[in-house]
Amino acid sequence: MDGMGPSMRLSRRDVWAMVHDERRRLADDLADIPDEMWQTESLCPGWDVADVVAHIVDTAHMGRLAFVRDMVLARFDFDRANDLGVRRRRRPQPADLVADLRAAADLTRTPPAPPATRLVEAIVHGEDVRRPLGLIGEYPVDAVLDALDYQLKTAVSWGGGAERAEGLRLIATDCDYVSGEGRDVEGTALDLLLTVSGRGAG
Repeated sequence: MDGMGPSMRLSRRDVWAMVHDERRRLADDLADIPDEMWQTESLCPGWDVADVVAHIVDTAHMGRLAFVRDMVLARFDFDRANDLGVRRRRRPQPADLVADLRAAADLTRTPPAPPATRLVEAIVHGEDVRRPLGLIGEYPVDAVLDALDYQLKTAVSWGGGAERAEGLRLIATDCDYVSGEGRDVEGTALDLLLTVSGRGAG
């Protein structure tokens, strides 16, 4: 499946509208955060808040050719390629990172991947940053469910969570959503998305 078929709730246009809005809202949320809080450990293992924001900025600029270039440089190691991008976009001053995020907010570049990956990037990394800082993120439920569906059919080695959901029946408590077979796991759609993405629900 390509992540943009009949199972997608959002159109491509709606995906980008949500992603652009989320980048702007995240920049607003981070604008007044004290500098020392940018070193707070995020929900993304091994990255602090500044690292995650640098990654968001980098992926906003990431087109197909740039993605292939980084994968070659990283010897086709997905995590190593992401680390290359973080080092490329890190800035000494948090205010500069916020400015970079605002400047990238309306970009529509994407690596050779389904549009649903842009939802995963926006929502999961948004929570990677917000939850450790005590901030509240709000996301359209259809966007969360499209991101969750994508993660459930994508291998962990490619940033998904298919293996984490094996033997589980995921039940959203805030909307009509059930997926999988096995032991029942209940939570909000957002918490289910974070769990299959390898994060704690906060």
